[in-house]
Amino acid sequence: MAVDTTELIAPAQPAEPRRGPGLARLYARRFLRNRLAVAGVGIFLLLVLFSLFGGLFTPYAYSDADFAALTRPPSTAHWFGTNQGGNDIYASAVHGLRRSLAIAVSVSVLTIVVAAVIGSSAAYFGGRAEKATLAVIHFLLVVPSFLILALVSHRLAGDWRVLIVVLTVFGWMSTARVIWSVSTSLRERDYITIAEFMGVTPARIILRHIIPNLGSLLIVNLTLGVVATVLSETALSFLGFGVQTPDVSLGTMLADGAGTVTSAPWLFAFPAGLVVLLTVSMTFVGDGLRDALDPTSTTGAAGGRR
Repeated sequence: MAVDTTELIAPAQPAEPRRGPGLARLYARRFLRNRLAVAGVGIFLLLVLFSLFGGLFTPYAYSDADFAALTRPPSTAHWFGTNQGGNDIYASAVHGLRRSLAIAVSVSVLTIVVAAVIGSSAAYFGGRAEKATLAVIHFLLVVPSFLILALVSHRLAGDWRVLIVVLTVFGWMSTARVIWSVSTSLRERDYITIAEFMGVTPARIILRHIIPNLGSLLIVNLTLGVVATVLSETALSFLGFGVQTPDVSLGTMLADGAGTVTSAPWLFAFPAGLVVLLTVSMTFVGDGLRDALDPTSTTGAAGGRR
């Protein structure tokens, strides 16, 4: 009697969980139910637009000096006032926000990419490779990274591009460890076993079948990573180890205005307000994404129900 072998033939593609448009619409509905998250997106977009096009509304550049208006309060000529050197605070705020956003978004994206590749690779290969990777991660986690960041960035004259590299080098470990922990369960899934049976290379399995199934975790960490990077860059620049003159960031503006909070409060108030708006908006967005993408969350699922 002939044996039916159709059920023994492996499928053409691994049986991955499907993530179609219906699931995307579900996530979008859950996210839009969170009013704080929607407000966070709106605030963040306004800040991005301000950093890109705010300079069109002033005749001054951030490096221009008006020696006839030194440390002047906000006026029709200088909307946010001027500093001790006659620089327009509005123009400096536009450039500083753009610089801080460029650093924060670049570092967050690079950190997530490095952490995803290293964490998922360690989980997939296991054995000695996994132990060695975790040993390196744990060692770097106990290294006083802030001091190294300060020394390296200061020695390289505060170049913002170098600051991106340094912040990425010392910022991926915690996220990589979380990704490794989640990936250890994914490597036992049936679609990974089927892919290995079909002869799919380890690199393709990691990039096509493990990392995509970490999408919700990566998106949330990407969003919250922007907040962490803004705070790190601001702290370094505030202490004089980050972005340095003649360039401007929100951190350098805060450092310049810290000593004149009582005599010239506008020097500190405007950059501080931008930092607060940026961090709060991204925190709201991150919380909203976490609730929307987490199937166990009752906040997103419940929506407006009580």
